[in-house]
Amino acid sequence: MKRDTVHTINLPTGEYAVREPGHFEKPRKPFTRKALAAAHVVADPRSTKEPWLDAAIDWDATIAYRRHLWSWGFGVAEAMDTAQRGMGLDWANSLSLIEKSVKESRDFPGAVVASGAGTDHLSAGKAYSIEEIIAAYEMQCAAIEKLGGRIILMASRALAASAKSPDDYARVYDRILGQVKAPVIIHWLGEMFDPALEGYWGKKDHHAAMDVCLSILRKNASKVDGIKISLLDKDKEIVMRRQLPKDVRMYTGDDFNFAELIEGDAQGYSDALLGIFDCIAPAASHALSHLANNELDAFREILAPTVPLSRHIFKAPTRFYKTGVVFMAWLNGHQDHFTMVGGQQSARNVLHLAELFRLADAAGLLADPPLACARMKQLLGVHGCG
Repeated sequence: MKRDTVHTINLPTGEYAVREPGHFEKPRKPFTRKALAAAHVVADPRSTKEPWLDAAIDWDATIAYRRHLWSWGFGVAEAMDTAQRGMGLDWANSLSLIEKSVKESRDFPGAVVASGAGTDHLSAGKAYSIEEIIAAYEMQCAAIEKLGGRIILMASRALAASAKSPDDYARVYDRILGQVKAPVIIHWLGEMFDPALEGYWGKKDHHAAMDVCLSILRKNASKVDGIKISLLDKDKEIVMRRQLPKDVRMYTGDDFNFAELIEGDAQGYSDALLGIFDCIAPAASHALSHLANNELDAFREILAPTVPLSRHIFKAPTRFYKTGVVFMAWLNGHQDHFTMVGGQQSARNVLHLAELFRLADAAGLLADPPLACARMKQLLGVHGCG
């Protein structure tokens, strides 16, 4: 679809012509894929809290962003790594976030929230027994269930550091899954997202780790809605997807190859729980509506330019992807500043952000080009590139 130039801006690579935004329609019926967006939090730049020490959150803007995602048909995966969970956002603030999000969802028709339960209130760098890790999971799961929330069982840094064998993982997950009130989503987060999780499931080789995980899933299938794997490797995801127990979903966490994994093949498809949905909600929603109508060419055409954008945002060091997520929200007017919990707006260089701007425009995802250009110019000026 041809899009006319509506603005120009001088980027570090030269003058760039910004085009009119893409035309994306909100869904008129449910998607044929479960789709959850891992949502970011909006920092409060006016707080007196020191950003490296404590999370200052603009709760109104943060909840407003959840309403934005719900309006496009997405469920919200709350208090996950996209929200800087364990990377600036502690358990106390995470629980407050979950409580506010769950409460808000009750007033939004059709809104879905699933929330991360982990062990991140345990002190880093300390050795824990398996029973202590189980107790930590139990505490967070109980807190979320008390709020009426659904659970995403997050990977545990404490378990990765303390487990002596795959049997320790089985012991933890069997115990927790035996207690939860409703089926959960299990999250296997790869070391490219969090280096502290290398060797999860007791095996450094991903295929060997997959075998351990599948054994746990088969034993506890009635308590598992699905598993989200974030390994950025479509072949590994497909291999695992084809071995899942009946009725256990694969939620793709592959921000490099999500389009083809969601579309699927003759043997199945992946549902989705993605951080990139935070950035590309209008385009992804419109594409998923086309998929629901079996309009595959339109689905592919809309998502195709979002894949290079996502690969750029999630490029190595992947753990810094959250900077790009918040940058997009600022460009599109969802928040009035580019400030992040923990000061992580500084985690990506200005050339990376300028290329992100260009790729967002290529995908039709700069909703208000004059505003986006004005804010990009502000950023370039601060970096001495104006």
